[in-house]
Amino acid sequence: MHILGHIVRFIVAAIVLMVVGYIVPQFSVGGFWSALFLALVIAAFGWIIEGIFGKRVTPFGRGIVGFIASAAVIWVAQFIVGGVAVTWLGAILAALVIGIIDLFIPVSTPYEAGRREERG
Repeated sequence: MHILGHIVRFIVAAIVLMVVGYIVPQFSVGGFWSALFLALVIAAFGWIIEGIFGKRVTPFGRGIVGFIASAAVIWVAQFIVGGVAVTWLGAILAALVIGIIDLFIPVSTPYEAGRREERG
């Protein structure tokens, strides 16, 4: 994926996080820049977790373990990104909504994209 693809991906992720902030109680994002930075932090955490533990334990993985990892990543990311406030329940609900949105807008993980570029 080229740099433009990554930029578009993060802009779409920021918009999704803003929509989730509007839908989910106890999950708030201060604005577009906070949402964009939150998307970058979530992607970085996801990449690190996927590199260490494998695909099954990542926020992008399917199943209960991936869901719990996603909620934990969202909750921890609030301490890094300003303008974001999340409770545990908000993180769980946000992970659920993001998972549902991911069904309609599937995106490859940053780790997978890097591995495909190495092979290609």
